[in-house]
Amino acid sequence: MRLAELSRHNLLPAVSLSLKPGQEKFVDPVVSSIAEAFVTPTAWSRLVIEDDDVLGFIMGNFDPGNDVAALRAVIWRLNVSAQAQGRGVGRFAVDALADEARRRGLVSITSTWERGDGGPEGFYLRLGFVPTGEVIHGESVGVLTL
Repeated sequence: MRLAELSRHNLLPAVSLSLKPGQEKFVDPVVSSIAEAFVTPTAWSRLVIEDDDVLGFIMGNFDPGNDVAALRAVIWRLNVSAQAQGRGVGRFAVDALADEARRRGLVSITSTWERGDGGPEGFYLRLGFVPTGEVIHGESVGVLTL
């Protein structure tokens, strides 16, 4: 697996990435994330690619001046294709964002998630994120010390 920036060559497979049924209620589609990243200069987005296949998409935000501490270095979106789930794609993507945070001199990252059956909370907890008790935009916040 490797990371790739979004380009005209991988745009269509990126926006065509499909989740398992029911997961779409927990994460926005990639096309929405791309639009948000386009108008957010502090956004950091990458695709996870293996061979020529787009397996996943991650978008973070590195905004050290944000008024909300939990949003200064945060995973905004993580989408892993239904066919690639369970293969370490999500972990690879989160590790890559954590590496970028370290490169920027940061000591932690956060993520937010909606709780519910089939949601991503267990995934983030297994990666070592610790719930802070905060809720932002109706989602729980977790922090990972790097």
